[in-house]
Amino acid sequence: MTADQDPATAERDAALLQRWNTTLLAARAGREGPDPAPYGRNLLSRWAEPQRRYHTVDHLRAVLDRIDELADQGGEGGELELVRLAAWFHDAVYRPDRSENEERSAALAEKALAEAGLTEREVTEVARLVRLTTSHDPAPGDLNGETLCDADLAILATAPDTYGGYAAAVREEYAFVPEPAFREGRAAVLRQLLGLPRLFRTPYGAAAWEERARENLERELAELTGPAADK
Repeated sequence: MTADQDPATAERDAALLQRWNTTLLAARAGREGPDPAPYGRNLLSRWAEPQRRYHTVDHLRAVLDRIDELADQGGEGGELELVRLAAWFHDAVYRPDRSENEERSAALAEKALAEAGLTEREVTEVARLVRLTTSHDPAPGDLNGETLCDADLAILATAPDTYGGYAAAVREEYAFVPEPAFREGRAAVLRQLLGLPRLFRTPYGAAAWEERARENLERELAELTGPAADK
């Protein structure tokens, strides 16, 4: 617990660090390597940076929880430990005023995980998954990609008030963008998502999350582009 952390935050971070340690050790499958904890602490500090409003430690925890939910419900994903590692890295580098966040996050994963004892194939797969979160459009049969992307997009399928909090937090991250430009850009993102044949690719995600997610997206798009948006 650091001096500026409240007890609840310290408890949350300690639990997440334990999850990180367990995941990395499982991915190494008994191979020797350095202590996982410093890597996890570095990642948690990145997720706690002050410019973040939605892409925070709570988002990281939510994605990890949704990966676990997918695994519990249907065993989605062929290499769940690599998918979990990709979740840790997928927004590890995040500046809302830059467009290369996923690429920089993938490069961080490549460097850190090679040092941490993963094989070249494992490192390459984690970095691929991180880059895939740019489009959230995995190829058919990409079980790892389907699981990570579904977990990352699961916020779209939350209750309307929770979804509203998510949308407001995204707006806060882009507070430097003037309102008309933000509305235009955000509407383009929503249209891109709604244009996907399926938002969720796993069987469980498609059954449990697709309908509500589309309702939330369509409602936000209407709010951004309807007559009330010009007032």
